[in-house]
Amino acid sequence: MILAWLILILLTGGLLSWLIARWNVLLARYTALAAVLLDFAIALGIWLQNPSPGEWITDLNLEWIPRFGIRFHLALDGLSLLMLLLTFFLGALGVLCSWKEIRERPGFFHFNLLWVLAGITGVFLTMDLFLFYFFWEVMLIPMYFLIGIWGHANRIYAAYKFFIFTQASGLFMLLAILGLYFIQGQSSGNYSFDYFDLLGTELPAGIAGWLMGGFLLAFIVKLPAFPFHNWLPDAHGEAPTAGSLVLAGLLLKTGAYGLIRFVLPLFPEQAMNFAPWGMLLGVIGILYGGKLAFAQTDLKRLIAYTSVSHMGFVMLGVFAFTEMALQGVVMQMITHGISTGALFLLAGMLYERTHTRDITQMGGLWKGHPALGAAMMVFVMASLGLPGLGNFIAEFLTLNGTWPSNRLMTVLAATGLVIATIYSLRIMQKVFFGQTQKEWEFPDMRLREYLIMMPLVAAIIWLGLFPQKALETSENAIMKLNQPGSVFNISPGAPALNQAENTLKIQPGEKEVFDERN
Repeated sequence: MILAWLILILLTGGLLSWLIARWNVLLARYTALAAVLLDFAIALGIWLQNPSPGEWITDLNLEWIPRFGIRFHLALDGLSLLMLLLTFFLGALGVLCSWKEIRERPGFFHFNLLWVLAGITGVFLTMDLFLFYFFWEVMLIPMYFLIGIWGHANRIYAAYKFFIFTQASGLFMLLAILGLYFIQGQSSGNYSFDYFDLLGTELPAGIAGWLMGGFLLAFIVKLPAFPFHNWLPDAHGEAPTAGSLVLAGLLLKTGAYGLIRFVLPLFPEQAMNFAPWGMLLGVIGILYGGKLAFAQTDLKRLIAYTSVSHMGFVMLGVFAFTEMALQGVVMQMITHGISTGALFLLAGMLYERTHTRDITQMGGLWKGHPALGAAMMVFVMASLGLPGLGNFIAEFLTLNGTWPSNRLMTVLAATGLVIATIYSLRIMQKVFFGQTQKEWEFPDMRLREYLIMMPLVAAIIWLGLFPQKALETSENAIMKLNQPGSVFNISPGAPALNQAENTLKIQPGEKEVFDERN
């Protein structure tokens, strides 16, 4: 029942915050913050009790609409647990960063923010595909309001674009869910939306690819992967700071989570056939996203395009089909959420002071604002993959795990790190070290902003120096894919990647790493 409480606490907290704001805005803010922190404490307690969780930690399986095989089925494994910790951690920071920024309708703002978090929590927990689609849609509408009401000048256009892209792709997933449901029901006589009932469903060859395509489209639009990234810069650029934080840190991760949780296990052979194209899209995203990031002068759009580039590593790692690459993907989901979320927070702090996002109008800010500059330096270094910070571990594991699958793609992806270095250093040069464009007079980092940034700095350094805990937590969830009929066990004759037969097994180098961990 604790899993249902994680969702109910956010839903109730959002509703209470909306109601209380009519009488006391400050109390409404504290109510929202308390709800998210309570969820974070629960998730942290579960993690401390299960530092190396087995296949499943706990689940809740209740009948909902039995006539149609729909159940209220939630389950938690190591992968879900890491995503929940990230959700509540960034969610609390989202409430804090809105403390002074959101002055118009703060109660309704916190209602939408907490309901987005509730939807994301549901996506990371549900094991019933009908319920999954329900939570998938719950995420969209509050985020549409966050962008459309509290965003910047072009917010209405950005909100519509975000909604149309994600809603349209979600409808394809709904059709695929229904197709899978009917095929499984006709073959077994048991119509069910339950994830475990649908696993291993024998699909007609001509239909399986279309069904996987429905899921795939929804997830890579949300990721977003090239060429479906077009909605992201507008949504990030126009959203309020908390909206950008949730978009970059959490919503994008639901796409990556969907690829690992649903596409690979439900459609292993079709995913293997798509793998060369998936890896190619990943590499194009890395290089093209990096190029566009370098060309931007709007700080938030620049950071948005870095997300396109970083999410390319996720596509590359998911379709490399090695355990090490998938571990790298999980680390990328966590570290990108922290580092890019922090960059958006810093962009919001700068905008609050300068009222501009144009980096050509900034410059020389380090002299009077060393704390802001130092924080930006940490996360810029994380973004370019500096050893000692979490992003380096993620990219190292992804590239190392991809090498046995496709060496050309690995080399091309590695060049993306050079591009990342160029656009990351450009941020520091233009904003903090370049020629002073104007004599800015505003305070350096305030106490509340220190309270926001210090946990992020600590988290990205901890993940860079001690990634073992996170890797151990997600290991069994990744190893579950190594079961009969899964992507790691497709028959040797299946058309796939070059060297496919080797990618399905742990490589010698990887084995040593996993042996050390065990």
